[in-house]
Amino acid sequence: MKTLNSFTRLVLTGALMVQVALAAAQGDSKTNIKSDERIRPFKVNIPDSEISDLRKRIIATKWPAKELVNDGSLGANLAKVQELARYWGTSYDWKKSEARLNSYPQFVTRIDGVDIHFIHIKSKHKDAMPLILSHGWPGSVFEFMGVIEPLTNPTVHGGNAQDAFDLIIPSLPGFGFSGKPTEEGWNNDRIAKAWVVLMQRLGYDRYVAQGGDWGAGIVHAMALLAPRGLLGIHSNLPATLPNEAAKALGSNAVPEGFSEKESTAFKQLNDAIKSGGFIYKTTMEAKPQGVGYGLTDSPIGLASWIFLHPGFDNWSYGHDPKQLPTRDQVLDDISLYWLTNTASSSARIYWENRKISVISAGIMKSDQITIPVAVTTFPQDVYASPESWARRAYKNLIYFHEVDKGGHFAAWEQPELFTQELRAAFNSLR
Repeated sequence: MKTLNSFTRLVLTGALMVQVALAAAQGDSKTNIKSDERIRPFKVNIPDSEISDLRKRIIATKWPAKELVNDGSLGANLAKVQELARYWGTSYDWKKSEARLNSYPQFVTRIDGVDIHFIHIKSKHKDAMPLILSHGWPGSVFEFMGVIEPLTNPTVHGGNAQDAFDLIIPSLPGFGFSGKPTEEGWNNDRIAKAWVVLMQRLGYDRYVAQGGDWGAGIVHAMALLAPRGLLGIHSNLPATLPNEAAKALGSNAVPEGFSEKESTAFKQLNDAIKSGGFIYKTTMEAKPQGVGYGLTDSPIGLASWIFLHPGFDNWSYGHDPKQLPTRDQVLDDISLYWLTNTASSSARIYWENRKISVISAGIMKSDQITIPVAVTTFPQDVYASPESWARRAYKNLIYFHEVDKGGHFAAWEQPELFTQELRAAFNSLR
């Protein structure tokens, strides 16, 4: 009996040691996964079954009653959305857009526990300036398709060899082909830190950054970090709104002492707020998961929600053949959200940043940025900062320009003009 007990104890001890070893190995594996710094090639390959399911859902849409007024105040126009749906469900070809994405080098790398998808195009020109471009919501890497060639190959697109950029275009965490965070905390600051890691991992010790919409908030956060190697930033939605203007939003009173341009800018933003132009924003700040259920189950629900964004609402849903983005380009973006199932995970960026304003200089601590800042304002944006506010907000404003056309999604709407602006904005930093 004693021999049996000794043997049993030996077996149990051995088994325990094996379990401990396995647990340790699993722990190491998890640690390795989280800290894996490999840069892995990536190709988009959406199964045909997913595309077929999308079309079936579009065709099977249960439509709401027609809106009572035609001024857009009730939301997306029924007739326009139905026309778009007919094309989306029968003629639109995702595979063409997939092929276009795959024509560029794409990669995935894990940063802070989340896989980050990015496009990386190196210019053929020597000493090209590395530039990281950041999109927002409801945008994506598709926003920048029209500026890739002009920025990386300027000699073919009206520029000089010294205008060349290497481009890094990441998908935000929870967006597109990037991973979906499984923990809270992925606000602008954390994404900014991830972008710094990405540029370091790619071996760039000198680079610049550009962003609009949430991308503007991200590059703003990068500028506050002022990491070694970041030479400067460019924003087309700068955080320049003075405190007195921010406090007066929602009222009818323009703060005293404002110039004509300052009053116009204030009224532009104030009118958008008062008209309910940011209802999508306040809803996703409060309950992104609740919004996600409907958007994840209905492609037309997703599209109509995206059309609530003032930047999308200003377009004709792709009905004007002379307007950019085209109908196919609009559907590229919406289809990306659907096919990657990121309606809910992308909406969380509003919840993560619910305590800040993208454009308020005081809340965003614009005066604490010391590195060079460049600003371009586009007149059809929800807010076009006057130069006086930009100079008041940024101590080191090296470039400011008001262009005569374009809106919130500048690279998408005006790719040639956007390209010219980035060449001019960063010229002094080369």
